[in-house]
Amino acid sequence: MKYLIIILISILFLNSSIALNKNNPADEYAVVQQNLAKGWGTFDHRSVFNHVLLPDGLSLNLCFSRRTHGDENNYLKEAFISSRGGGRPEKITPGIHAYDASYTELTCEWQGSIFKIESAQIANNIYLLVTPIKVADAIPGVVLEIGMLWNREGIVKLNKDAITVELPTKKIIIRSCNTLINDQLPTASKYMISLLDQPVAFYTGNEKLTILEVQTIVNQNREKQLRSYNQYSAFSETYKAMQSVIGWNIIYDASKNRIIYPVSRIWNQNFGGHYVLFDWDTYFASYMVSMENKELAYANAVEITKAITPGGFIPNFTGSYGETSYDRSQPPVGSLIFKELYRKYHEKWLLKYVFADLMRWNRWWPKNRDNHGLLCYGSNPVAPPLKSDFATHEYQGALYESLDNSPMYDSIPFNKQTNMLELADVGLMSYYVMDCESLATIANILGKRNEADELIKRGNYYRKNLSQLWDEKAGIYKNKRTDTGKFSERISPNNFYPMLVKVPTQTMAERMVKEHLMNPDEFYGEWMLPSIAKNDPAFTDQQYWRGRIWAPMNFLVYLGLSNYDLPEARQTLAEKSNRLMMENVKLNGYIYENYNAITGNISNPAEGRQMGDNYYHWGALLGFIELMEKGYVENPMKHFEINE
Repeated sequence: MKYLIIILISILFLNSSIALNKNNPADEYAVVQQNLAKGWGTFDHRSVFNHVLLPDGLSLNLCFSRRTHGDENNYLKEAFISSRGGGRPEKITPGIHAYDASYTELTCEWQGSIFKIESAQIANNIYLLVTPIKVADAIPGVVLEIGMLWNREGIVKLNKDAITVELPTKKIIIRSCNTLINDQLPTASKYMISLLDQPVAFYTGNEKLTILEVQTIVNQNREKQLRSYNQYSAFSETYKAMQSVIGWNIIYDASKNRIIYPVSRIWNQNFGGHYVLFDWDTYFASYMVSMENKELAYANAVEITKAITPGGFIPNFTGSYGETSYDRSQPPVGSLIFKELYRKYHEKWLLKYVFADLMRWNRWWPKNRDNHGLLCYGSNPVAPPLKSDFATHEYQGALYESLDNSPMYDSIPFNKQTNMLELADVGLMSYYVMDCESLATIANILGKRNEADELIKRGNYYRKNLSQLWDEKAGIYKNKRTDTGKFSERISPNNFYPMLVKVPTQTMAERMVKEHLMNPDEFYGEWMLPSIAKNDPAFTDQQYWRGRIWAPMNFLVYLGLSNYDLPEARQTLAEKSNRLMMENVKLNGYIYENYNAITGNISNPAEGRQMGDNYYHWGALLGFIELMEKGYVENPMKHFEINE
């Protein structure tokens, strides 16, 4: 009897522990990442040609060999869609990439040959198909390098007509449908190689397949994926492009055992590591993904939030090897995104997991960026043992917290005593009030009444102070010098952001739209919205934030317009934003980091690469706006409440 009681107590304790673990937000999130990090996908940040099996780390890396004498560039081992500034030997036109990688496609031009690469997976098997479109005189070899990544266990054995990989829990056989040839290649991996004078296929599985059978499997998966876009009707191509730019940037970070999707693969390389996550870029990508994939949406939003610094703010960026901007943050949009994730999926554990971090971030802004009740961007000094990147506690560092090189900040002093620019920023004030309102809503959902009251009080304080930046004569909100007390005459989309939090009245909003937004001399035109007014001397620079079009600006202005009875302006911005994105997608599949406000990149697509990344996921916000306008995703402003 004694032992029976002990056993019963143990069972009750075990069940209680399981229940506690199930209700632990960290454990819930661990399951999210566990579910994401399995199956085949283009998870290796170094190449979109590499198909990796998670969690095992088995790598099937497609490479291409141009079998010519004396050509040092005759082996293509890594490939990127992004080619910021050019210089890549391959040119890739991206196609479909399902979030679960059940089907992917892209077209590559290299060394005079053009070929299409497709992948499909069914029942844990993967099928890779390379189809020649144009073949150079020197016929390329299609190489499949097979190995283990990230020091994972596995034995790769080369057989006569197949390669066998013995993993700790299973054995995988990789075959080709084609005749294999012998060639000496610059790789330490086991490999198969076949000539690209006809379609080439590699696949896993026990059964031998013909090329026709592999083509049938791939085509079936392609058709299934295409059918999934039909729900978006006339905007199926918009959604497909949006999904693809994110899908192609989904990677696995082995150092933290997690799935993330940085802005682009080339940015990971530029920051010298495996990944880099930027603040608001990452949140916006999470919001777009939430249309279809809950777990992917959670991943990016959580990972950038959990990168919170010891100083208590979400950094401008965080990357490999501890590289983080410990001196500066970026626009606080995280609470809005988490509020919308909850509204769609109703999982309270997610809010519990991030609330404390979001609260610390919210409290950080007034402690570090308040100048007599007005908020200004800045850059803090960073004390050892922490280290920060370039521009710490300098003018440029403060610009990196905002908009890098925007003319709005030209000639604005940086005060090293206050750590801030001497400019009260309309955009930052609006973001912050929106953060207070969104986070107060989250606090109420979690039953945290004291924190909600604190946030409401703080939000109302800055809401009132934001009203000080209205220029009645000009009919718009303006940034204001904190050293001289004078308004800045430079106008950008940021000056419309008070509409995000319903600070202007309907009459004031109508003036802002009529006199500025729809004014051809300022923001209206074939391509919208320029990042500085067209009548500003800096507009013709068309360099980064100096006049070019940026999707997040369009998105935020669109949300602001949604708070008012301004349907024509809202619909116009949505239509023009989507058209800008899709005209470029039709040309080359690219979704740019930013766009020329004069040409829309259309007349010179290469110029888009020179002024930013040509495959950067937040550019897809231009299409997301139209999807929201057409009702495929609910507008968050429908649920925006002013807490008083």
